[in-house]
Amino acid sequence: MINKIFFNVIQVLVVLAFAPLIKGVLNRLKENVQSKRGPSIFQPYRDIWKLFHKDEVVSEQSSWIFRITPYMVFITPIFVALLIPVLTGYPLFFAFMGDMLGGGFILALGGFFATLAAIDTGNPYGAMGASRTRMVGFLAEPVFMIVFFTVSFVAGSTIPYIVQKHWVTPLSNFFEPSHILLMLAFLMLIIAETGRIPVDNPSGHFELAMIDESKGLEYSGKAAALMKWGGSMKFFVLLCIFLNVLVTPWGLAQGETFWEVLLAIPFILLKVFAFVLILVVIESSLAKLRLFRITEFLGAAFVTSITAMITRLLEM
Repeated sequence: MINKIFFNVIQVLVVLAFAPLIKGVLNRLKENVQSKRGPSIFQPYRDIWKLFHKDEVVSEQSSWIFRITPYMVFITPIFVALLIPVLTGYPLFFAFMGDMLGGGFILALGGFFATLAAIDTGNPYGAMGASRTRMVGFLAEPVFMIVFFTVSFVAGSTIPYIVQKHWVTPLSNFFEPSHILLMLAFLMLIIAETGRIPVDNPSGHFELAMIDESKGLEYSGKAAALMKWGGSMKFFVLLCIFLNVLVTPWGLAQGETFWEVLLAIPFILLKVFAFVLILVVIESSLAKLRLFRITEFLGAAFVTSITAMITRLLEM
């Protein structure tokens, strides 16, 4: 039991340490594809370090919600990292404290507070971005529900450590039509929830067009650092759920020794970097959708998840 608690702590430290690096690699590769030099892959670390050493300015009109939100955005991905397989293929100490649906609710809690905080200061751009964020969330939540409902049909559980075993036992399960559709629907959800192209442009700074980035406009200093770091960790955690649970548990440590768990770190990062390459191709091939066409994108994700569930019912 002591080892499993210790490995849980290592998982959290991996998420804390490498989440900004994933964002840095993604930003650098996107710039390189566009024939630009781009920032260093370590630029997110420098930005966070710089913000931690700057003064924080808080509006007199803000309430306790504005002050507590950066901590909520920072902490919620850490809680989810305790529930999902980041490094190990076997359940750890907190594995059965919540399922995939519970993890989704925890991440949504951070987004809910961020939306409230964007409205709290009275900045018109924050409220505009918050309303758009809620529109995307309102359309994405049914897809989340159907995806997890389909997972419960396919694997007989929504506990991540149990679900991941189904795709490789036997290997033919990986190529089931319901599994392929399920992965596609969840990929579209990751794009929508993390504000990637074609739903949102994370590198754009035009206030009237912002969606996800507008929630942090009023933050400065330490609070802005926590918002950026928390956003990076949310992205990393969603990738871990997608790659380690829904795609394949390849690279996860199967033994319970300290060195096997440490050896899993480069394998997991390699898998994440491979997915980042795919994401770069997607973002570089598509343009940002107009606001009212986002409903079509998420509608397609919903239809895909429904089709996955129907296909699974026909396979049974």
